[in-house]
Amino acid sequence: MDAREAARLLKGVRAAALAGDRPPAAPRPEIAESWRRMLAGGVHPDRDARSRMLSAAETEERRHVSPLRAVLPVLREGLLPALDEALHIMVVADAEGRLLWREGHSSILRKADRLGFAVGADWDEAVVGTNGVGTALVARRPVQVFSAEHFVSSHHDWTCAGAPVRDPRDGRLLGVVDVSGPLATMHPATLAWVSSVARLAERELRVRHLESLERLRAVAAPLLARLPGRALAVDAHGWTAAVTGLAPVDRIPLPKSFGPGRVWVPQLGDCAVEPLPGGWLLRIAQERPEPGATRVVLDLSRARSWSATVYGAAGSWSQELSPRHAELLFLLAESPRGRSAAELSEELFGDPTRTVTVRAEMSRVRRNLAGVLTHRPYRFAEDVEVEVIRPEDPAGLLPHSTAPAVIRARLGHRGRGMIP
Repeated sequence: MDAREAARLLKGVRAAALAGDRPPAAPRPEIAESWRRMLAGGVHPDRDARSRMLSAAETEERRHVSPLRAVLPVLREGLLPALDEALHIMVVADAEGRLLWREGHSSILRKADRLGFAVGADWDEAVVGTNGVGTALVARRPVQVFSAEHFVSSHHDWTCAGAPVRDPRDGRLLGVVDVSGPLATMHPATLAWVSSVARLAERELRVRHLESLERLRAVAAPLLARLPGRALAVDAHGWTAAVTGLAPVDRIPLPKSFGPGRVWVPQLGDCAVEPLPGGWLLRIAQERPEPGATRVVLDLSRARSWSATVYGAAGSWSQELSPRHAELLFLLAESPRGRSAAELSEELFGDPTRTVTVRAEMSRVRRNLAGVLTHRPYRFAEDVEVEVIRPEDPAGLLPHSTAPAVIRARLGHRGRGMIP
């Protein structure tokens, strides 16, 4: 059966399903399930509903925090070389169905624009009906949607195949990679192709995870060697990097309310928890846990070689800082009483509305420095001594930064500062 004949048959199947009649052929199970959801949810079968498009700034913020950003090279390498010839486009959406990246044949991109299949659009199934992005997110498995299998009739001239991408560390759904094109471009092997590339992306995420565990192990091993008793280092998802005094395990389930201090961990019992770069140090069943971090030295004296060194009972460790994290920690060191996300946004960007970016970056900072940073508002803990080492020349303070607060600091402060 060619594509046009298949499309005519599917239109008859859809019409019968909408009318409650017996269809000329049974729809595929995943399509039938989606149609039932659409009918129950009141999605109009002939009216193309559109939700608010994300602004360019909102889209960029979502791109910045999306884990799929790291695997874009894998997706592009696996899909883009064949897209021009196949007259398809590649779309990458987040776990909410928002389209974040879109690439492919220019003429198909223009057709997709007319359909609303554009960066920033919401292709959640409940908004636009059965489709390769939204339905794959609901079904949590690869889905191909051909012509009138789309619930909304305005999409019948299209075919699409979407495959979910999961975080290999915890199985969390990260989003969907989808290949779409006009009806005539349909090929039965497209779904297998897209699914294979999605698995390659997950493999890349797994490799990156193993590399992060190696980095955590390099930091944790010297600390564990000096500790008496039982202890282990785990990443943010509980995957074990190093142990001492007990048999190694692959992963420790961490409680939802997990952070620095005294924490009861189901598999281990009572633990004293301290942050490490990329994870946590857990010391088990110590009746009198030694105090955690007591001092932080923020070294901003050398351009593009910024660091935070944390001193505690188990010794000290250092974390290299990205330009953005160096800015944030400097602003917090200058503000002992703390700053809200809106205040940090104003100090960084001159715009108090960019709180999504600030919260995302602070979440990353606190993964490593949770023992010395608190939130609501964001600030250094009261019992932690903070030393800021500035460059001798005030103009050399974070020279990359255009943050208004940093610019003011270059003009008004010199030398070194100590903040209790």
